[in-house]
Amino acid sequence: MTLKELAERLGLSPTTVSRALNGYPEVNAATRARVEQAAQQYGYVPSAMARRLATGRSMAIGHVIPLSEHQMINPIFAEFMAGASEIYSTEGYETILSAIPAEQEENAYRELARKRSVDGLIVHAPRLDDPRIDLLKELGLPFVVHGRAVNGEDPPVYLDINNRASFEQATEHLIGLGHRRFGLLNGMETISFARRRRRGFEQALERHGIELASARMVNLEMTETNAYNVTNRWLAEDAPPTAILTSSLISALGVERAVREAGLTIGHDVSLISHDDDLSFLRNVGDPPPFTTFRSSIGQAGATCARMLIDQLAGKPVESRIWTCEFIQGRSTGKAPA
Repeated sequence: MTLKELAERLGLSPTTVSRALNGYPEVNAATRARVEQAAQQYGYVPSAMARRLATGRSMAIGHVIPLSEHQMINPIFAEFMAGASEIYSTEGYETILSAIPAEQEENAYRELARKRSVDGLIVHAPRLDDPRIDLLKELGLPFVVHGRAVNGEDPPVYLDINNRASFEQATEHLIGLGHRRFGLLNGMETISFARRRRRGFEQALERHGIELASARMVNLEMTETNAYNVTNRWLAEDAPPTAILTSSLISALGVERAVREAGLTIGHDVSLISHDDDLSFLRNVGDPPPFTTFRSSIGQAGATCARMLIDQLAGKPVESRIWTCEFIQGRSTGKAPA
């Protein structure tokens, strides 16, 4: 069905139908509802080109990914995009993914603004004093941040989880089980979530008067191999940690491998708590599940960020959100060994 045919069925002009479907405020609510209902009934879907012409928008959302030593194109980012893409497709938006060398990141944002290639962007992995925030405000590009910058005035709209509280609670849980020798396998601390997680970890230790050598707080790219190598080094010490916290379930697999190869048992000789991104390809399931975790859905985060940005583009009020992670008791924690 064409726009003209839909308009004829409704007894309205094609312009009115187009404006109703594209959210123009001058179309009253009753007419808009009638048009939307008819479009759904007759299976009318406006083409992307028609929507661009009708609205003057690109009908695209941008994601700029700087490629460097620590690449963001990984399974977790793919999970985020899977969630976001569901919302984009439902709302008629396309995705523009710009994977560029890190030194060209600023220029990539400027080019997107100059060419009007996107209506808005989602910013990933905010950093300390993140220069992208001021740049996007200067360019006038609407955006939502997945995460929170460590500091800065006039914060943008963001979606984040309470990283500090989760790691503080995880550490308190292990202390309650009698553990006093810890290791923290964190993500890169140039990114704000890792700084907050370390602070939660440190606050719990400070509260109980537990000191921790800096060697037992490691921040690296969250890979299985990095976690395996660091855990092997820790286990070779005279007084190895009896409890380890990781920032990713992928890292937790590396810890588990190192502990197993050392002839030890997770949950008995070494307790482990991980942040679990509830990945579709790596489920922590069972009764109880293998790992004790703080769970959050990265796919749901992608969908929520996409919805927040599209609402912002539609002129709707959008507020920042902080999610509390769910504590999942698994088999990877137990009382400290005697």
